[in-house]
Amino acid sequence: MKILGIETSCDETGIAIYDEQKGLLANQLYSQISLHADYGGVVPELASRDHIRKTVPLIQAALKEANLTSKDIDAVAYTAGPGLVGALLVGASIGRALAYAWDVPSIEVHHMEGHLLAPMLEDNPPEFPFIALLVSGGHTQLIKVTEIGQYQLLGESIDDAAGEAFDKTAKLLGIDYPGGSKLSKLAQLGNGSRFHFPRPMTDRPGLDFSFSGLKTAAANTIHQNQPFDEQTKADIASAFEDALVDTLVIKSKRALEQTGYNRLVIAGGVSANLTLRNRLAELMQKRRGQIYYPRLAFCTDNGAMIAYAGMVRFKKQQFADLAINVKPRWPLSELSIDR
Repeated sequence: MKILGIETSCDETGIAIYDEQKGLLANQLYSQISLHADYGGVVPELASRDHIRKTVPLIQAALKEANLTSKDIDAVAYTAGPGLVGALLVGASIGRALAYAWDVPSIEVHHMEGHLLAPMLEDNPPEFPFIALLVSGGHTQLIKVTEIGQYQLLGESIDDAAGEAFDKTAKLLGIDYPGGSKLSKLAQLGNGSRFHFPRPMTDRPGLDFSFSGLKTAAANTIHQNQPFDEQTKADIASAFEDALVDTLVIKSKRALEQTGYNRLVIAGGVSANLTLRNRLAELMQKRRGQIYYPRLAFCTDNGAMIAYAGMVRFKKQQFADLAINVKPRWPLSELSIDR
């Protein structure tokens, strides 16, 4: 069984082919970073137009990479949400049209379920149940996962997501877009103890996150230390990263203790942050637990995770109808393997 996966939820065009027996056969990815860099962030209309230009050529490249033709594809899976509505419509329209033309089923995939299942693409996938920490530019969530399709939201950000806070703080520091990963690299050169930032909402019960106050504290510190040299810039970056990572670790530990689980999955763009990975690895080592995360290439948006999630839904015969529907806002809690 071979599934073609299409990911176009934001600013990456990802196409992949997953085979249930052989695993990942092809993985093509195009990033729009250079397109949006001049604007300091993603411009939705430009993102949609670029997906239109890139999706079909990448599908052709994926088929060539896997040495397959359209006749070998058993189903087409595409991201139906959440994401930018225009970008989602590109992938959904192309995916649904190809499925109709090829006379195979089409499958709607939840973008965050794709991230959550990305570690399943690795040689040592996690067993159920586990806690999933999904951290990206648009989401910060702690999810109790008992089986595929059985997800309970334990906590989420009530304002800025972790990746969004990284990018906005980087911009305040004068770091070019996309700034989050560049801020993390700069933080490695800084002295994190020179400045101290709050660990938001860790002094009260619950598993929700809030990063807007942390961002404001960083903004005030940047303003108070103007003009700053490169070392001060690195010190602020280091203190900010420490505060954000500490918050994620504290809340993850709380979720593990609350559920009694001892397996932790981290996924999403921010899961590529090495400081976060190391701190969570230390946490799980102390708890004698296990931690899982996708390889760096599968932390950001990609077609491989969509193809895999599509395969899971294919096996349950959960196919889309002829209507092309996308859901820019689609809570993971509304998703069920038996829906």
